[in-house]
Amino acid sequence: MGKVLAIANQKGGVGKTTTSVNLAASLTVTRKNVLLIDLDPQGNATTGSGIDKASLSLSIYDLLSKNESIEEVLLRPEAGYDLLPANGDLVASEVELMAGDDREARLRSIVDVVRSNYDFIVIDCPPSLNMLTINALVAADGVVIPMQCEYYALEGLSALMDTISAIRDRLNPSLKIEGILRTMYDPRSKLTSEVNGQLFNYFGDAVYRTVVPRNVRLAEAPSYGKPVIKYDKQSRGAIAYLALAGELLRRHDEAAAGVSG
Repeated sequence: MGKVLAIANQKGGVGKTTTSVNLAASLTVTRKNVLLIDLDPQGNATTGSGIDKASLSLSIYDLLSKNESIEEVLLRPEAGYDLLPANGDLVASEVELMAGDDREARLRSIVDVVRSNYDFIVIDCPPSLNMLTINALVAADGVVIPMQCEYYALEGLSALMDTISAIRDRLNPSLKIEGILRTMYDPRSKLTSEVNGQLFNYFGDAVYRTVVPRNVRLAEAPSYGKPVIKYDKQSRGAIAYLALAGELLRRHDEAAAGVSG
């Protein structure tokens, strides 16, 4: 059964979509079968995968609201992973999900159909704690939280932790924090050092050792519709996301060995 990871943080501009696209691409490079689900109405993970969101005939909206078959919606970008794309139509799902009986579990029912086809399913969440994000958290096994080491980051993290705890209590008891990823990382900053220390104090081993630095090539790649590993595999951004994929796989293997042992 594939592992389902929600990439979530209600704070915008922390690198959620960058992490979703580049983690999916990096896991694909390690010969894993990966599905990327774009659950953000902005559709940035879709365009970052080289797909024109304006020309989509079907999207994740049609799965959530119209019971379209997954096979009709699924795309295969050049990056090598499968993609359930999104565009502005997804805004309507917010309202429609609120009226449904299974409003929090709609995405989980979709994921369960294809879960056995993949090693990993990565969900790019919108930058808010709305019904789409709740659907992602109910469908997920773990949450990867990208965050910058800045003043307001820990405050936003606290709100997300409360939401995760509520989801765990009511809807998805197996949900856990997969890891906290430090993005746009600048080791020269005193503030970075202070927030870094607080993160390790509060979350310990949940903080990934891998950090994603500020990197021009990483920022440029989406405008070419490519993950950074396809745009410039020698760049610091590409190397960081490959390292993240490796760290995530090691943790996954260690957890599996612990269960079997």
